[in-house]
Amino acid sequence: MDIDQYMAELGVAARAASRVVAAAPTAVRNNALLAVHDALDGARDQLAQANDRDLERGRTNGLDAPLMDRLELTPARVDAMLEGLRQVAALPDPVGSISEMNTMPSGIQVGRMRVPLGVIGIIYESRPNVTVEAASLCLKSGNATILRGGSEALASNCAIAECLSAGLLAEGLPAAAVQVVETADRTAVGRLITMPEYVDVIVPRGGKSLIERISNEAKVPVIKHLDGVCHVYIDDGADDDMAEAIAFNAKTQRYGTCNTMETLLVAESKAADILPRLAAAYAAAGVELRGCRRALQILPQANAATEQDWHEEYLAPILAVRVVAGLDEAIDHINTYSSLHTDSIVTRDHGRAMRFLREVDSSSVMVNASTGFADGFEYGLGAEIGISTDKLHARGPVGLEGLTSQKYVVFGEGQVRT
Repeated sequence: MDIDQYMAELGVAARAASRVVAAAPTAVRNNALLAVHDALDGARDQLAQANDRDLERGRTNGLDAPLMDRLELTPARVDAMLEGLRQVAALPDPVGSISEMNTMPSGIQVGRMRVPLGVIGIIYESRPNVTVEAASLCLKSGNATILRGGSEALASNCAIAECLSAGLLAEGLPAAAVQVVETADRTAVGRLITMPEYVDVIVPRGGKSLIERISNEAKVPVIKHLDGVCHVYIDDGADDDMAEAIAFNAKTQRYGTCNTMETLLVAESKAADILPRLAAAYAAAGVELRGCRRALQILPQANAATEQDWHEEYLAPILAVRVVAGLDEAIDHINTYSSLHTDSIVTRDHGRAMRFLREVDSSSVMVNASTGFADGFEYGLGAEIGISTDKLHARGPVGLEGLTSQKYVVFGEGQVRT
């Protein structure tokens, strides 16, 4: 296969399809999502057979247990994909909405209209259900998409692609509106991220090495985050029971996600009371603690933290703990070591809470809530294509609105400029 030619063909087809999808009425796009739902539901056996081939190849190639787990398409995960399609179809359509209308002294009316980005390239690893999630969000927001999943899920993704094509064609939309790259050749990724003539934005979903490579090599704008080094700070005036519940949940609800707390900060006036309680709860959950010098004085059973621990996204039952003098030191620590993803304060002091919201420079900043809520579904977005820690265009969980842009629209009644 000539990869350059193949990717160019995908790009040409996607660009043409994007114009058709952008012009399609909301009802057509919603019906296409529901048609994909029916096609997937009717192809459960084919999906299982394709997934079995991927799983067998994964075992042969020695994929580790977490990767094998993410690769598996269980009946429950197929059900979740179907439910996701129904949810996205039910979401409000951002495309074409006009806001901020103002009448100027000249008499013209100026506003802003939401429009699709165009063609979105999405690069992801292992989980084949991402193929459906990404395709549904792009289609609902009026975009075409080129999907490049991990080579370990190639058979599963190709089987899903057939269902996506069937659903699109059933509603008169071009199958090229959603295309899955059907080669495991890594050269395809390099080509996809360097085709600005065909692709308007790239969304990478995967490990840090993948995202770093794409960020460094892409000639197309990238929506991404590198790390999820998230913090919870327990302030001087925090309620102990609330602080314990939030700090425990933020770490243990799920270990392998980007919104999991990796560093716990505790005001020194609270440390002697709250840290032993939390340490007992973490020990029962099998969480290893790595503490600063002051934390070790209270928790001698913890391991000593190194400078690297403050930078670390563990994605594992390991937690760095630091005792700080107060709010100023907590904010300074977060703004020094945070990956700009999600950080939370537990406090009963409104003034300190507002300072934390203003001064912590992250894409999600919380008061008295677990960092685990940093998720598109929990934010009312219905679903998300990923998390962005950038400051231009989209920031935080990226849902339908994040997959659109705005253009100015002007209404006049014959005005001419003098």
